[in-house]
Amino acid sequence: MKAGLPLPQVTFRTRIRDESVDGPNPFRWQDMTTADYFAGKRVVLFSLPGAFTPTCSTYQLPGFENNAETFANFGIDEIYCLSVNDSFVMNKWAENQGLKTVKVIPDGSGEFTRKMGMLVEKSNLGFGMRSWRYAAIVKDGKVETWFEEPGISDNHAEDPYGVSSPENLLEYLQKEAAGIAAE
Repeated sequence: MKAGLPLPQVTFRTRIRDESVDGPNPFRWQDMTTADYFAGKRVVLFSLPGAFTPTCSTYQLPGFENNAETFANFGIDEIYCLSVNDSFVMNKWAENQGLKTVKVIPDGSGEFTRKMGMLVEKSNLGFGMRSWRYAAIVKDGKVETWFEEPGISDNHAEDPYGVSSPENLLEYLQKEAAGIAAE
């Protein structure tokens, strides 16, 4: 599918804590590029329909966070969660989830998701344009292995989850480490 392809080059508008900013909201804008996140690293990237949504908040994000050490043991440098949500929402969700390891990437305009071919309409849920659920192992900005939920389509009646689960990625990495060809 997308294995071997380079990630699209985009600029993400992020908000980062900066204690030099006065007031009750000590954050400033910082542009981050695809290269800033992915160059020279082997990472897990997973994308989901929305922050604070049930499957994303109950299973997918906590599963990656809780297994961060195991991923590191398989040579994963970073774990990134991307969603078509703005930086304010992604930062608040990360705080709400108590994230220590997984880092969130806001794709507020959906530019990265669109260029990945994963932007779908979810108006049936009142979401508008969002990401289809997927995960990838990315090495130095190129997709090494791709995990996409089945049935990608606009206004899909269901929210498939399993292929892009942390458990499935760990199973792949275990087989890879054992020298077994992954399916």
